[in-house]
Amino acid sequence: MTSTILDLISAAKQNTPLAPAAYQEVFDSQHSLFALLDAAYQIRKMHFGNKVQVHIINNVQNGLCPENCKYCAQAVDSEAPIEKYRMKSEEEILAEARNAYESGAFRYCMVASGRGPSEKQIQFYSQIIKKIKSEFPIQVCLSSGLMGKSATDQLKAAGLDRLNHNLNTAAENYAEICSTHTYQDRVNTLEAGAASGLELCSGVIVGMGESDTDLINLAFQIRKLGIVSIPVNFFLPIEGTQLQPNQTTTPERCLRILALFRLINPKAEIRVAAGREFHFRSLQPLAFFAANSLFLDGYLNAKGSSSRDTLAMLKDAGFEIDSRFSIDDLSSDEQDQIPQTAYDIKIKSKEDLRPEFANTSL
Repeated sequence: MTSTILDLISAAKQNTPLAPAAYQEVFDSQHSLFALLDAAYQIRKMHFGNKVQVHIINNVQNGLCPENCKYCAQAVDSEAPIEKYRMKSEEEILAEARNAYESGAFRYCMVASGRGPSEKQIQFYSQIIKKIKSEFPIQVCLSSGLMGKSATDQLKAAGLDRLNHNLNTAAENYAEICSTHTYQDRVNTLEAGAASGLELCSGVIVGMGESDTDLINLAFQIRKLGIVSIPVNFFLPIEGTQLQPNQTTTPERCLRILALFRLINPKAEIRVAAGREFHFRSLQPLAFFAANSLFLDGYLNAKGSSSRDTLAMLKDAGFEIDSRFSIDDLSSDEQDQIPQTAYDIKIKSKEDLRPEFANTSL
C-alpha cells in the first residue's frame, strides 16, 4: 500500500479524518482494490469484529406519496407497477416484528411512504413501538419522512431506538433529484431526532449522477451529524421511476465507495443496503470487509436474495451474525438448511461432454 493509504488507515484508527481532498485516493485505480479493502477491514474489525448486523425492513405503507423524488418507485409521478396500500394494521405489523425476530434480525425497520407522519400516525407508531419492545428483544428503527422535535420526542418516549432519514445525495446534487422538499429539510429532521436523544440512521443512494467529490462531501456531512448507522444503497432502476441510470457503478466502484464511508466514519455501522445483489454481483461477499450490516429478505419494493443464500454467503466468508441466534440455528430446519454448495451438483450428460458429437452425424 502507498503511504497515502497508510495515512488514511492511521487517521481512521484515531477517528480524526484527514482533509476531504485526501480521500480522492480511494477512487484512484492505481491503488489495488484489495489493499483498499484491507484498509477498510482493519477499521471494521477494530470496532465490530467479524459480526454482521441483520436488519429486516417492513414496508408499512407503500406508495401514495406526494413527494417527487426521481429515484423512488413510490413517488407521486412514478409509473412503477408497485402494490399501493395505506398503513398496515397493528396486528400485521406486530406479526412481521415477530417474524423478523425469529429470522435472527438485530433490528426491525418500519418504513412508511409520505411527506411525514400526522399526529394520529405518531400516536399509532408510539403504541406499536411499545408493544414490539415489550414482546421481543429487538431494536426498532422508524423511517416516516419529515418530522419535527415534538414528533421525535413522542417516539423516543415510546421506546424507539433509531430514526432513519436518508440524505441520499450531496447537498449540491439534491435539487436534481427532488423539488418538493429540500436537503435542509432532511437535515432538520435528523437534527430533531438527535435533540430527542434518538440514534440516527442516514445514508446515500449511489448511482444518481453524483461525483467522487459529492460522495466524499456526503460522507463528511454524515460524520458531522453524528450518524451511527449509514445505509449505502445502490440505485435500482425499477421500470417506471423518473430517474434512469446515468453512470456506471461497477462492482469495484461499489466496493471503493463502501471503503470510503468506512474510512471517514470508522465507528459507524455501515450497511450494504438496496442493490447489493444487482450491483456487486459475484463480488458481494467482499462488501462485508468494509460494511458490517445488511438487509435480509429484500427491500421496500424490490426483492433481494433469499435468506438462505445470504446466510450461506456470510458463513462461507467467515462472518457471524449479531443475533441471539447463530447462522446454524437459523438453518436448523431440514428444509431450509444452508447447502454445502451454492448449487445442486449435476452430472454432465453426453451432450455436455461431447457437444460437437451430439450436433453431427458422426
